[in-house]
Amino acid sequence: MTKRERLIASFPDDIDALIVTHEKNQRYLTGFDFTDGYVIVTREKSALFTDFRYIEAANAEVDKDYTVYMFERGNTSSLMTQFLKENHAKRVGFESATLPYDQKERISMLLPETELIPVGGLIEKLRVYKTPDEVDNMIRAQRIAEGAFDHILGYISPNVTEIDVALELEFFMRRNGAEAISFPTISVSGSASSMPHGVPRNVKLEKGFLTMDFGAVYRGYCSDMTRTVVIGKADEDIKKVYNTVLRAQTEALDAYRAGITGGEADKVARDIIYSAGYEGCFGHSLGHGVGMDVHESPRVYGGDLLETGHVITCEPGIYIPGKYGCRIEDMVYLSQNGAVNLTNCPKELIEI
Repeated sequence: MTKRERLIASFPDDIDALIVTHEKNQRYLTGFDFTDGYVIVTREKSALFTDFRYIEAANAEVDKDYTVYMFERGNTSSLMTQFLKENHAKRVGFESATLPYDQKERISMLLPETELIPVGGLIEKLRVYKTPDEVDNMIRAQRIAEGAFDHILGYISPNVTEIDVALELEFFMRRNGAEAISFPTISVSGSASSMPHGVPRNVKLEKGFLTMDFGAVYRGYCSDMTRTVVIGKADEDIKKVYNTVLRAQTEALDAYRAGITGGEADKVARDIIYSAGYEGCFGHSLGHGVGMDVHESPRVYGGDLLETGHVITCEPGIYIPGKYGCRIEDMVYLSQNGAVNLTNCPKELIEI
């Protein structure tokens, strides 16, 4: 089934059509990245509505299941109303999980003859199950990020700052095929590495752990990886922390499979970390879904069920406030044939 067909099959019985306003959901359905307009999916036909700025690109790039219409000054309402009438759609669902109230009111004025019905995050529920093409895009994004990691190992020196490292990672990814970065790059060293989502500082790299969490976007799809290296020589305490995190991740990765809960996978890593004497030092979940957003469902924690088609991270960590922290993160695809690690990057302890 196409994405459009899957969406229509998921329609509640009380709607004839769906108006899609979330930009990533619009791209997910049509394959076209734009920031001004609407997508309408009816049970019969579907369309993308935009203006002059995007029309040439839209006609070249939009999925063949969608007819492209161009707004002209003052005809937005009549154009969409006519399309809905032609396709016998009177009850129109809207994305109530993401649509701000004032935008919903604007749509009500644009479509005065339709009944708008909230449907929550209907498309987001479909997006958690990745198609082979989506997985391929995420692998491409991940390979770009891995190239950045290889590059940064030769860039790091005692004379560069945390901000320098973060920017160099980002520049490399953009220069090598990323359309964007997945999220603001994390690059924190020494005592600041104890903060899982610490902000890079304009200070030279401190000795001890340097944690780098970063990712690339390729054709709308994100990658997400974390690697921790050591600036200087690792003492026995640092080696113990690192090897505990690595063992926790290795065994959790072995446990990843469709049919278990996120909590069951999380427990594998958490038990290893806590039994090594670091109870309370792993304060976030083991992982999360990744796709067009870098954080999607499911959570690898609690009762969320891990299913075939999910792409999820595995990222245990140990964080000792005021001292240091360490995290190792890979992305995993739960295929019909088992868990496939999409990350192809060294994880042995690296001293720089």
